[in-house]
Amino acid sequence: MIKNKKLSWLLIVIPFAAIIFSLFIGRYHLSVGEIMKVLWAGISGNENSVYDIHYSLIWDVRMPRAILGVLVGASLGTSGSALQGIFRNPLVDSGILGVSAGAGFGAALAIILFDSIYMIYLFSFLFSIIAVMISMRIGKTNNSNATIMLVLGGVIVSSIFSALISFLKYIADPFDQLPTIVFWLMGSIANASYKEIYIASIPMILGMVIIYSLRWKLNIMSLGNREAHALGLNNRMYSILFVLGSTMATAGAVSICGIIGWIGLIVPHMGRFIVGNDHRYLVPVSALLGGFVLLMIDNVGRVITGGELPLNILTALIGGPFYIYLLKRSKGGIWS
Repeated sequence: MIKNKKLSWLLIVIPFAAIIFSLFIGRYHLSVGEIMKVLWAGISGNENSVYDIHYSLIWDVRMPRAILGVLVGASLGTSGSALQGIFRNPLVDSGILGVSAGAGFGAALAIILFDSIYMIYLFSFLFSIIAVMISMRIGKTNNSNATIMLVLGGVIVSSIFSALISFLKYIADPFDQLPTIVFWLMGSIANASYKEIYIASIPMILGMVIIYSLRWKLNIMSLGNREAHALGLNNRMYSILFVLGSTMATAGAVSICGIIGWIGLIVPHMGRFIVGNDHRYLVPVSALLGGFVLLMIDNVGRVITGGELPLNILTALIGGPFYIYLLKRSKGGIWS
């Protein structure tokens, strides 16, 4: 993946190490020996050798939560690195084209109209796709500022859907629907299950595969439209492919976990400090770091208070100061 083999292996290992570490985090205390027995019982198929509550806690609660956290973080990190390369802008994140706002509106609408968690997933995914399609339609132009138009389209669409979310919150039942909408918008992987992982992993993995398989072309696209065209690259076609991959990965993530900010912004910059701007290495590193960072932030949210802090609060509180640190350390040259 990268030239330094030791660093490459370390980056590959840390998401899996974070998953194992997460199994030890929680308010129901289990010793290291008990957790190891439960893990072995699940691997060997000998479930009756441990307490049912211990087995269920590790394999049905903590394990799917950890796996989903890594998948979501990897999707957001990959999408962020791809979109920053396309738009040649260090302030772009995975929700720049309205994915998150569209998903939020879809989820809020489903909460009001239906009493089904799966309708929330479906509506949030569909409206996130619709939001990006509208953004691309607004940004469709043949002039040299097509990328700027696309970003502006995303800003406009996000603003419109944010207003629609506010309207749905205004008309929602304040004792039942409104708290559900507010909590969903703050992001969480607390209710993760294997069924949800199966549902969400399809668009997330497919989107990441599209970006990963074409990642080297981002090096050319980041030079600019004219340079890419001079080198024989169909800039418009690959832009659409990268937007499609980023949309699928991000939509799959936010539809199952709610809106999670900052991961798609700061993780690619963390990757640049490690491997530089070469997207052949930056994309997979962003995926690995994204999974690790999101899961560790979720672990902090599980233990820092008596309840659980939503992910969007923690990603902002941790991501904002860390981003300032990156800017200060690089002396403003984080994109160079």
